Amino acid sequence: MGRIYHALSKSATPKNTPKILIDNVEKLFVVYIKVCHTTNMTLLIMAAGMGSRYGGIKQIEPVGACKELIIDYSIYDAVLAGFSKVVFVIRRDIEDEFCNKIYDRIKFHVDAEKVFQDLNDLPSGFTPPAGRTKPWGTTQAILAARHMIDEPFCIVNADDFYGREAFEKMSQFLGAMQPQPGNVLPYKTAMVGYKLRNTISDVGSVSRGVAEVNGNGMVKEINERLNVEKRGNRFGYVINDSFFEIDADHDVAVNFFGFGPEIMPLLHEKFAIFLQSNIDNLKAEYQVPIALNELIHEGRITMKMMTVSDRWLGFTYPKDKDKVTAEITNLVNANVYPTPLWAGTMPVDLPSLQSLHRWKDATI
Repeated sequence: MGRIYHALSKSATPKNTPKILIDNVEKLFVVYIKVCHTTNMTLLIMAAGMGSRYGGIKQIEPVGACKELIIDYSIYDAVLAGFSKVVFVIRRDIEDEFCNKIYDRIKFHVDAEKVFQDLNDLPSGFTPPAGRTKPWGTTQAILAARHMIDEPFCIVNADDFYGREAFEKMSQFLGAMQPQPGNVLPYKTAMVGYKLRNTISDVGSVSRGVAEVNGNGMVKEINERLNVEKRGNRFGYVINDSFFEIDADHDVAVNFFGFGPEIMPLLHEKFAIFLQSNIDNLKAEYQVPIALNELIHEGRITMKMMTVSDRWLGFTYPKDKDKVTAEITNLVNANVYPTPLWAGTMPVDLPSLQSLHRWKDATI
């Protein structure tokens, strides 16, 4: 490795070496080492949500000074953490606009694919009822990518900002993951948890997976709570006009989970069971925290809790955009992110990162 670094060093580079390489030698070397010693990992971005409360296609709302989307910052942080591929789950009716705003430019920076969440993509024996227009929730969104993922992966929402710490912790978990035989349970999974106080919209209520964690840092239960909100200095959720308080520092899920590819058959099975009693419900959705909670209770998966201190940001309501934009501006001003984000000389240029993966495959 020392010889590789010397070959890349400024003193050893030929006169015609591109300036970007010279200026980023040490950074490129660090990422080369990371690439050679980590597992390929995929970032699965769920971007098919309808955004009914937001009132538009919130996945493509600009928040950066140069019209960057929240998705841009997630991909940027994921690549820095060692993720090598991105898969977008979208709807067909937003494909043109989505490609124009994000996909057609991101694919030049990182290995990227897209798949469609289709309400007709159901387990054998099921067909959607007449009048159904919405997809079937985040479990189906993950399953939409089942034929494209055969490596460790994590899921995130396209319209949420998670912060760099979350991707770094998930990368460490997935990078250490070993393939598990299909008949050996439980499978290992992980959840990035945020303090409830850091995930609340100032505008209205949100949905959160409230996690219960044992003394070993393992999730023992995820309770999906609707209508989570802040009242004065109190946090909690509302059921039938009754307010149930939750500690402000309680860990909650915001759809940032990590898996091996072995999770796909389990989710497919659980989705089929859900459909048995919900196929005729025009609005029923099978959200992934509910599926994972059932698998935890059945002893078929374990889930490591990885709590982060960063603040979650996201679009639930139109007025959320101003706050998200302001927070992103603060991070740019603090030199956490450059502007423009994809200026060609991120801490490591993304095309160079792809080249390093190809270099690794060809030489190691």
